Parts: sequence; structure tokens; C-alpha cells
Amino acid sequence: MGDVVRSLVPARLDRLPWSGFHTRLVVALGVAWVLDGMEITIASAIGSVLRQRATLGLTSVEVGLTATVYLVGEVAGALVFGRLADRFGRRKLFLFTLSLYLVANGITAFSPGLAFLLVFRFFAGAGIGGEYAAVHSAVDELIPSHYRGRVDLTVSGTYWLGAMIGTAGTYFLLNPDLLPADLGWRLALLIGPGLGLLIWGLRRHLPESPRWLMTHGHAAEAERETARVEAAVREGGRELPPVDQSRAVELRPHGTPSYRRIARVVLRDYPRRAVLGATLMISQSFLYNSIFFTYVLVLGTFYGVSPHDASLYLLLFAAGNLAGPVLLGPLFDIVGRRPMIAGTYLAAGAVLAVTSVLFRQGLLTATTQTLLWSVMFFVASAAASSGYLTVSELFPLELRALVIAMFFSLAQLFGALGPVVFGALIGDRPEPERLFLGYLGAAVLMLVAGLVALLFGVSAERRPLEDVAPSLSMRTGGAEEDGPVAAG
Repeated sequence: MGDVVRSLVPARLDRLPWSGFHTRLVVALGVAWVLDGMEITIASAIGSVLRQRATLGLTSVEVGLTATVYLVGEVAGALVFGRLADRFGRRKLFLFTLSLYLVANGITAFSPGLAFLLVFRFFAGAGIGGEYAAVHSAVDELIPSHYRGRVDLTVSGTYWLGAMIGTAGTYFLLNPDLLPADLGWRLALLIGPGLGLLIWGLRRHLPESPRWLMTHGHAAEAERETARVEAAVREGGRELPPVDQSRAVELRPHGTPSYRRIARVVLRDYPRRAVLGATLMISQSFLYNSIFFTYVLVLGTFYGVSPHDASLYLLLFAAGNLAGPVLLGPLFDIVGRRPMIAGTYLAAGAVLAVTSVLFRQGLLTATTQTLLWSVMFFVASAAASSGYLTVSELFPLELRALVIAMFFSLAQLFGALGPVVFGALIGDRPEPERLFLGYLGAAVLMLVAGLVALLFGVSAERRPLEDVAPSLSMRTGGAEEDGPVAAG
């Protein structure tokens, strides 16, 4: 346990105006979501191609296994690298996880058979899973507090930019009239590494989180990195506001907490926040996986849309998802977390409930169903992104990355049930009554999450992270659910 340190690092970072440095930070780190959206979309698109004899000749079960292995890799990577990001720092990990993804996915494109494909899809997934934990921690700790909500939502929403890039890329690369089948799918898998390689150079120039350094006994380095950020802002022509000396924090660095202490902090000190985070993350994951992974089946079974044409519908679907967090994001900083999180979850649930009734009554076409999905996901995407924002800002810094990983993994576990349940409800024959019940169930989950947000939501907008969830190094007494704990 180190000596007591008095620091203005958080106050200096939070008072900064937006600058080119912050834009570069968001682009360099936010690519994690773009890559994941791209990977999931490409994997879905190449599934049918991998069954062809001219490619790897996989069975349907083996194709499904490649997707499962990727998702398992994401969970494993999030948990392992989340813990390491809390222990060794954000920068080391966000450089390593992107490198792991680049190498593993690049090698995957040269797979000669199933076993080779599965091994490297797992490691590609692990890289992306690790990205989530390290990236969200770094973004929250480096972005000024009055921009944190909109930036987090925009970063999460870029998943759908990746989905659009993946859709457009596979639309051409998987066209047998343009490229041989065994070449097209391999080139499709290289889209992500190509983009990631361009971004990796940007990441090399990003600083370590001064907040992480401050709480891990590296006070002098934290001061240097903060000065480096301030210099970058000045070079962009922005004037720096004065530092509020009253915002100084006193702490005694504790390092990385044990798993037992992490469990005690999350479940005993912040039980309401734990319930809130779990509810938000599980409900959005179930909703998204249920509809996103079965939309081609729905369009084909109920409306006769071919798989090739269904990819065009995805572009509209993805556009609504991308627009929601970008356009609604500022309101999470201006109007506030609690009303916006609750409002988006409740609105998404209500629109899906109406859509399910119209679907049951046979009043929709492929186009109108996709339009309603797009409207619903315009708010649901902002809601889902706010789930990640919630779990990344409501817990102490020393366990932030691992907590993000834990809630992400929990959400993935429940979300994985969605495609199975909805696939069974869709079946081989169009029976709207069964699928109506599935849609209605997902709507109810979102409505419940909205109510939980109303009850347990925390007004974290424009507040320093140290006020929302004091660092373990600052704490002298019991934790509070909605306010700061005095530094001792």
C-alpha cells in the first residue's frame, strides 16, 4: 500500500474542451465495435459459402460451430484481458488485443479446413472481447466528463457501421459472377484486419490512462501523461480552462483488488447498480441476438425474400441502429442518464410490442416490417449502448475493465439463447402466432429494464468518475449508491 497522494489529474482531464486529440482517441479506440459488427455480419454471410464443395465443404452444424467458437472466444477474451487491463494498464492491453485480432483473423483467411478455422476464429474473438473491456475503460477515463455519455454511445453504435461495411463488402466479394467462391470468402475475412492495421498506428501514439496510473502508484507518470494530453489540446488551438483546485483527490494507491474484494464491492457495496447493469445488458443482448440472427429466416419464411436480397434489407436495419446512438447520444449528457436510459428502453419495448401485434394480424410486408424494426432499433441501439455506458462508469476504477467484461459475458450468455428460441419459434412453416409470442417476450424484457432504470438509475451525467464511483484508493467508509464517498 503506497503513501497518500493528492492529485488534480481527474480535474485536469475533465475540464478540457473537445479537441483533435479526443477525436483521434475515439477513432483509434472505437474501431473495436466497427470490427465486431463487421465480423458478425461477414460470418453470417459466408456461412452458406463455406458449405460449398468448392470451399471447405462444411456441414450446417460445423458452420454454426464457427460462430459459437467466435462468441466463446469473445467471452474468454473479455474476462482474461479485462482482468489484465485492470492490472497492467489500458494501453498495453488495447495494443495487444487489436494485434491478437489482426493476426488471428488474418491467419483465418488462409484456413485449409475446419480445425484450423475454429482455432483462429476463437483467438480472433478473444481479441475483440478483450477490446471491449480495455477500450471502454480507456475511453471513460480519458474523455472529459461532460462528453462521456455521447462518446460512449457513439462508440458503441459504430458496431452498425461495421455491419454496413461487412454487408457491402460481402455483397460483392461473395458474388460468384465476380470472384471464385473459395477466394471471395477469404478476402471477406481480410476486410477487418485491413482496417485494423490502419488504426493500429494511431493507437501507438495514445497515452496510458492517467487515472489508472494515479491509482496504481505511478503519480509522476500520471502527471506527465496528463501534461501530454493538455499539450495536444493546446496544439489544436484550444485554450485550457483553469483547474478547479477544490476538485483535488487524495488517495492511497491499492493496486489491483482480489477477486473476493471485487465480488464484495459489486454485490455488497453497489447491489442496486449490479441489478441495474445486469438487467440492462441481458435484455438488450437477448433482443438484439434474437432479431439480428434470425431476420433472414423471418424475411424468407414469412415474406419469401431470398437470402441474397435480405442483405439489402440489413442496410436499412443497420442505418437505424447507427443513427440512434449518434443522434440521441448528446441527450444522455444534457437531459440525463436516468430519464434517457429508461426512456429508450421503454420506447423500444413499446414499439416492438406494437410491431408484434401488427405482425400477428398479417398487416406487415417485408419492407414495413424492416422499417418498424429500424424505428425500434433507432431507440433500442441507444438503449443498448447506454447499457455499456452504465456498467463502465458506475463502478470503481480498479475493477472497471473486469466489471465491463463480467456484465458483457453475462449478457452474451443470455443473448445466446435468443437465436435458439426464435429459431424454434420460426420453424419451417410460417406460423405468426408463435413468433408473435417471442417478439412480445422480448418487448416485455425491454419494458422491465426501463422500469428498473427508473428505479435504480444513477444521475452520472457530467459528473467526474471519482464522484460517480470513488476509486477504492479514495474510500474510507461504506459505499454510497448515488453519491461520492469522501476522500480520506
